[in-house]
Amino acid sequence: MTGRVAVIGAGPGGLVAARWLAGRGFEPTIFEQTPALGGQWTGLEGHSGVWPAMRTNSSRVLTAFSDLAPETTSAYPSNPEILDYLRRYADTFELTPRIRFGTRVDRLRRADDGWLLSHSGTAERFDRAVVATGRFHLPAIPEVPGLQHFSGTLGAASTYHYRGPDRYRGRRVLVAGSAISALDIATELAHGGAAAVTVTQRRQRYVLPKFVADVPSDHRMFTRYHALAADSLPENEMDSQLRQLVVAAGGNPADYGAPAPHPSWAEAGITLNDGYLPLVAAGRITVRPWMKFVTDGCATFADGHAEEFDAVVLGTGYQLNVPFLEADIRALLRIDTTHLDADRFTFHPDLPGLAFVGMWDQSGGYFVPLELQARWIAYSWSGTVPAPVESDQRRSVNASRAARGKTRMDRVAVTFARAAGVEPQLESWPQLRRALLFGPLAPSCFRLEGPDALPDAPERFARDAAAFGAITSNDLTGNERRRLSLLSVAGQ
Repeated sequence: MTGRVAVIGAGPGGLVAARWLAGRGFEPTIFEQTPALGGQWTGLEGHSGVWPAMRTNSSRVLTAFSDLAPETTSAYPSNPEILDYLRRYADTFELTPRIRFGTRVDRLRRADDGWLLSHSGTAERFDRAVVATGRFHLPAIPEVPGLQHFSGTLGAASTYHYRGPDRYRGRRVLVAGSAISALDIATELAHGGAAAVTVTQRRQRYVLPKFVADVPSDHRMFTRYHALAADSLPENEMDSQLRQLVVAAGGNPADYGAPAPHPSWAEAGITLNDGYLPLVAAGRITVRPWMKFVTDGCATFADGHAEEFDAVVLGTGYQLNVPFLEADIRALLRIDTTHLDADRFTFHPDLPGLAFVGMWDQSGGYFVPLELQARWIAYSWSGTVPAPVESDQRRSVNASRAARGKTRMDRVAVTFARAAGVEPQLESWPQLRRALLFGPLAPSCFRLEGPDALPDAPERFARDAAAFGAITSNDLTGNERRRLSLLSVAGQ
C-alpha cells in the first residue's frame, strides 16, 4: 500500500525520509517553514543553532547517506559543506520539487483513514505523515534564581543564538553547560579575544578529542561491537571498556585542572572537543560548579565564589517541541520536554500511519541512524518487511522511558538496521568481519544485504573502513579477541 505522505521538515531527517518513501512508491510532500532546505545546517538566525565556524562532531564517513558520497576531504566537515551535501542529495533524488518552502504546519490531526494537516489557513488530507522537525530548536533555559534578570552588558542567551566571538572580545563571559556546544563555544571565545571565560557545569564530563591515533574518534567509539556489548555484557564491564578508551585517548579531566568526573563513564557522560582541556590547563578557561543564583550582573556558584560577568551563554540543551500535534496525539505519546513514547523512537501502535524521524537524543552523529530509520519506515509501510507486532510495540513503548539518557549512535543504528532487515551477518562476510565489528558504522555497511543491497557495497565499505587507516587487516588483535570472548561468555 502506498499513497500521499506529508513529511514535516526539510532537514536531513525529512530529506532522507522522503527519499526512501519515494523509492518505495509513495508520494511524499515536504513542508518546510523556512525558505531553504537543510534544517539546522542552513545557519538561518532564529531557525538554526549553527554558527559560522562550527564543524561537525561526527566524521566525514559517518556524516553522509549510503547512496551519495561526500565531496569534501575534510575529516570533520564544515557546516557549509554539510549544507552543500544536503542540497546535492535533494537534487540527486529529485526532492527539491517536493518541498513547499515557507510553509509552516499549524496543526496535524487524525482524519478518517488518514491525517489532516493544516497550514496557511488551509487543510490537506494525507494517507500518512512523518514528523521530522528535529529536536534542537527550543533551548532549555535552566531555572537559576535571578538568571532571567541578569544585567550584564551583553545579557544572557542560548548557544542557539550564538554567531561568533566578535561581540565578546574584551568581555567576561560565563558559559553554562558541559556538552558539545558549550565547550566548543568556550574554546572559541578563549581563542577569540574574550577577556575571561568561565564554564559553569552541573557535572564534569569526560572529554574525548576528535582524533585518536590519527583516526576519528567516532570510528572507535561507535562500533557494532559496542552495540552488541551493550546488549550482552554486564553494565559495569561495558562502562569500564568505554571509560578505558576515553581516558586513554583524552586523559582524565582532573589531570588538566578540571574537576574529576564520576568514575562511571555512563554517569559522567562524554563530550567531543579538541581544545577545551588544554585551555583549562593553561588557565585561559576557568571551571566552576553550577550557578546557585544570579544578582544583577553577578553569578554566585555552589562553592560560594561570586563573580561579575558581561555575558552569559547557555549551552544547556533543548526541549522537545512539536506544538502542531493535536492534543489527543500528544496525550497518547505522553510528550514532555525531553521524551515521547514510541516504539524504537518511531511508531506508536495507537497512531497508525504516523512516524517520527530523528526525535531522540543521543551521543554520536545522526546521519547513519536517520537513514536506517527512514528505510525502516518506508519498508514497513510498503510491506517490504513485516510491520511491527502490536504486542512487541507496546512492550517497546513501555520500556522507552527507561532508556532515556542511555542512547548512543551505535545502539540506535543497529536497532534500526535490524528492524529494516539490513543488519549485515558476520558469517556472510568473513573478509570484512573485523571491519564490521570494530570499524566505523559507515552507511555502506548497511547496503551489504537485505532490501536495496548494492553490488559494490563490499568494496565501498572496505574503503570507508580503511579511510583513516584504522582497519588494515582482517586478523583480530589480542584485545579484540578478548572482547569477543567476553561477548561469547555473556551469550551462553
